[in-house]
Amino acid sequence: MSQQKSQTNKLLGYPDDARLLIINADDFGMCHAINEAIFRTLKHGVVQSTTLMVSCPWALHAIHLLQKNPDLAFGVHLTAICDGADYRWGPITAKDKVPSLIDETGYFYRFERMPEFFAQLNLNELEVEFRAQIETVLAANLKPTHLDWHALRISARTDIFDVMIGLAKEYGLAQRVYGRPNIEKVQSQGFPTNDYDFLDSYMVGAVDKSARFAQMLRELPTGLSEWAVHPGLDSAELLTIEPEGSHSRQMDFDFLMSPEAREIIQQEGIILLSYAPLQAVWQGAMSEKQ
Repeated sequence: MSQQKSQTNKLLGYPDDARLLIINADDFGMCHAINEAIFRTLKHGVVQSTTLMVSCPWALHAIHLLQKNPDLAFGVHLTAICDGADYRWGPITAKDKVPSLIDETGYFYRFERMPEFFAQLNLNELEVEFRAQIETVLAANLKPTHLDWHALRISARTDIFDVMIGLAKEYGLAQRVYGRPNIEKVQSQGFPTNDYDFLDSYMVGAVDKSARFAQMLRELPTGLSEWAVHPGLDSAELLTIEPEGSHSRQMDFDFLMSPEAREIIQQEGIILLSYAPLQAVWQGAMSEKQ
């Protein structure tokens, strides 16, 4: 892409050589330690966007923060998977309406059981639940910018991705995209999206994580990139919920709040965006197709 013209740059009104970056903090609403970290990185760090997990225990707290801070850009983090064994969540739709989404305990399937979940998933029920999550946000008089998803490994599940794209178009939202075929498919329809697979900060090793983030900023290609980051605070709450993963969230938080991150972004001329400008073009493109 660094040697090619970015359609997304053009659609968003930037020159071909512009280096655009969406830093989106996933998992808003999961717990208080994550809510606090995300809110601080939005207000005082380099994070430009977040996504709300409507079905999680601390979603109401996150919704209240968004209502009090309408300047914050956010999307809906479509959720159908749980992470840990001791801290679970389930559908906001009545369970008898979406039986294929829940395991024998009545919660969403855990991450390690995803193949089992996919094998028996009813796609219509998944759409019902995703739609309910979006409608919950709208009922709170909030205005999301985009859709993305939590934990689902959908590179081989174009049917699930197509459900998300359909909902994004219906509700006038942009959509995070993963996988070269999907990126090309969406861009061929005239919609701006990330030019590369988004970075999942959990895939960045814990050793010298800040140095790796700094290097990736300096090496950021032209076009639109996205980082899906996961800031959190190493409180007793988070250490209990994620005893093996919480330090990774603290590392994300530390870098995203650091003067170094802001300095590199300025030095490199990187343009930070939320999904709001993408949403505007998505809405315009949908209006032209109607």
